[in-house]
Amino acid sequence: MNEFREELLVLISIPIYTIVIGIEILYSYFKHKGFYSTKGILSNLYLTSLNLSLDVLVRGICLAVLWYFYQFKFTAIDKSIHPILYWSVLVLAEDFMFYWMHRVDHYCRFFWAVHVTHHSSEEFNLTVGFRSSVFQPLYRFVWFIPIALVGFDPLDIMFMYAATQIYGILIHTKTVGKLGPLEWVLSTPSHHRVHHASNIKYLDKNMGMILIIWDRVFGTFAKEEEEVVYGLTTNIKTYNPITMVFHEWKAIYDDLKKQTSLKNKFMYVFGPPGWSHDGSRKTSSQLRAELKSK
Repeated sequence: MNEFREELLVLISIPIYTIVIGIEILYSYFKHKGFYSTKGILSNLYLTSLNLSLDVLVRGICLAVLWYFYQFKFTAIDKSIHPILYWSVLVLAEDFMFYWMHRVDHYCRFFWAVHVTHHSSEEFNLTVGFRSSVFQPLYRFVWFIPIALVGFDPLDIMFMYAATQIYGILIHTKTVGKLGPLEWVLSTPSHHRVHHASNIKYLDKNMGMILIIWDRVFGTFAKEEEEVVYGLTTNIKTYNPITMVFHEWKAIYDDLKKQTSLKNKFMYVFGPPGWSHDGSRKTSSQLRAELKSK
């Protein structure tokens, strides 16, 4: 049954991606928008192929871990009695846990070293949604353990994550403007453009994949106002596949070679991105504080 659902998901998603990306490429070409470049598209496809390959390799381990914790579930949920409620709550639970995983990815340099690949594109288009954080499958499932403990079937957890990724990819676009009242609830293209910005006021904002309410509640929301500049605060300026994946790990290694205390070395790995013991670099919160003081 689960294999059938995954096959159905693939059959649904591939035509959707093909059609909407094709439309956006044609729109960009005929309107001279310059949303796409050949090197950008190829880089994004290369990175998602690495991510998917690793995902397939570790999927059995991920499921085994979730099944292990599922044995100790707090409640017995019978999805056959209230299927709509079951799947609705599962979507909410996964989106909530994704928000916190995503937030840690941005606030802890060790995980940012994985996630930064997704943000390293100076372009923003639908294929950037495929610019995957290559090593994320190695730890992503850990964030879903609480959902298994609540009583949700691990196969359903994995399936629902894959299903919600379709929406998460489709909001990587500059073609769609603001969506009126939906902006209050959903993570829209406008909100996600902010998330991919290198503008100081937008750094580490709008972490939700489907819902924006988590950002509004937990203080990480920002409205799209000034023009968005995409990429990193210091861009890597290369399509070299090794650099795209490992540049932040190299930067961490270089920082660890500095003559400083063990505490500072710990912060260089697990502190917020941009942290430095001598003030030579700034975190996003420090940059925002400086911007406000001007």
